[in-house]
Amino acid sequence: MIEMFRRPLIRYLAIAAVLSLVQTIVLAGMIEKRASVLRSGTEILLKTAPVDPRDLLRGDYVILSYDVSTVPVALIKGEKPQPYELAEMNVRLKPGVDGFWVIDEASFARLPSVEGTVVMRTQPFRTYALPVDDGGSLRVDYGIERYYVPEGEGRPIEEERNEGAVSIAVRVSADGLAQIRELRIDGKPLYEEPLY
Repeated sequence: MIEMFRRPLIRYLAIAAVLSLVQTIVLAGMIEKRASVLRSGTEILLKTAPVDPRDLLRGDYVILSYDVSTVPVALIKGEKPQPYELAEMNVRLKPGVDGFWVIDEASFARLPSVEGTVVMRTQPFRTYALPVDDGGSLRVDYGIERYYVPEGEGRPIEEERNEGAVSIAVRVSADGLAQIRELRIDGKPLYEEPLY
């Protein structure tokens, strides 16, 4: 009788152990992917842009916007996706004269690597917002638009951001994934991201 209950119990425990192991492996992979970008990605410096003050701190993070988040349509090379299609854009950045990186070109297709530049990949977006004339611009996100800070420290950082004093050091992997490495105020490091 006891043997009859023991077999299913052992089976359930084995299934639970396998599921726990799979979940641990998936989480470790996500953490290592981020750490890999921070460890070996190309570092660039981005200038933040003011954000509408009505979007001030929600929780314990700072909302960030970048000059490179507005892509002029005239810089987009190659074919554009169909309206309402979900697409990612590749944006080539080069060092600007002031040390901050600026947009060199953009494409919905893969861009070849060029010495002295990096290509950052945007988050997927619907192309119904794509302006048709070369005088327009397109707003994109790179997945680095929030920076989590200790509780109660967000509002002073947002005030500095709105004054143009905040910059962000970003590491970009070879495949265009961006991760925030450091938040700076007036060029001085305030927060640095640990690898793990």
